[in-house]
Amino acid sequence: MKYVGKITFCGGTGSVTGANFLFEIDGKRILVDCGLAQGKDIAEDSNWNPFIYNPKEIDILFITHAHIDHIGRIPKLIHEGFRGTIYSTPPTKELSLPMLLDTAGILANNWKVNEKIDIELVYSQENIKTAFVHWSTLLYHEKYKITEDLEVSFKNSGHILGSAMIEFVYKGKKVLFTGDLGNSPSPLLPDAEILTDIDYLIIESVYGDRNHESKENRKKMLQKVIEDNYKRRGALIVPTFSLERSQELLFELNDLVENKHIPMMPIYFDSPLAIKLTDIFKKYKDYFNDKARAVMVHDKYIFDFAGLHTTLMSEDSKLINNSPNPKIIIAG
Repeated sequence: MKYVGKITFCGGTGSVTGANFLFEIDGKRILVDCGLAQGKDIAEDSNWNPFIYNPKEIDILFITHAHIDHIGRIPKLIHEGFRGTIYSTPPTKELSLPMLLDTAGILANNWKVNEKIDIELVYSQENIKTAFVHWSTLLYHEKYKITEDLEVSFKNSGHILGSAMIEFVYKGKKVLFTGDLGNSPSPLLPDAEILTDIDYLIIESVYGDRNHESKENRKKMLQKVIEDNYKRRGALIVPTFSLERSQELLFELNDLVENKHIPMMPIYFDSPLAIKLTDIFKKYKDYFNDKARAVMVHDKYIFDFAGLHTTLMSEDSKLINNSPNPKIIIAG
């Protein structure tokens, strides 16, 4: 087989975070993802090491999806001189702005990180703004010519809203970076596309050695826990990721509440970031699966229901303590 290109694994190997791959092909230096390495801390010390490539020499950055372990070092890339174009799907671009701003705020308050790097300088509003000046979008299956012989397109990976596998085609040979895949079946999203003709496959496999419970079992477990909480007049706290998991949970709760499968009680959506991200989800219903869109035919407010209270301000969040039990608190 003839030479196609060179791939350097710059992050996301030997661990499950910090995705960052350098693809050198046809005279171009291309990055796939530029994520934050995370572990017991919000950001590992390795994030502040120099990149193993010169950011000024990178032509294009392709983003698979908006999780921080795939986008979190973009401000650092900008700070160190990257001025190429960033490409993602439209939802990924829109979700990435609040995600990066939130991460910048968290890092600014992390004293350990501040010993290593001037966070306010690297994760500045200006660097984040510059990133989005250079950020363009491609729809799923829209073909974009990078060079005469090199073409790229996005395939749906079914992971979170707007997530994509990135397929490069060079002189008939196909190279695919999957990004994160699944978890299928999702209450909201279609399954990952099935691709059968890839020559080189770079796949991420965080959950490659296990099966998750079915969507139906998850929902039954949720219903039972809520019913038990109501009977004992407790406060059920549900910690959840702000992006995707929160929206899936709201969608499931909407069904349980609207169809009276659970007793009525106050449900507090206590995560400003998740609330902002949910507003973005509402704009991209065309990216939902057929079942979710079918629900929207008779219930267009699939993330809102009787008894739901959103708390954007810290003062509102503190007032939850005064609310009588039973209640449910969804916390970022």
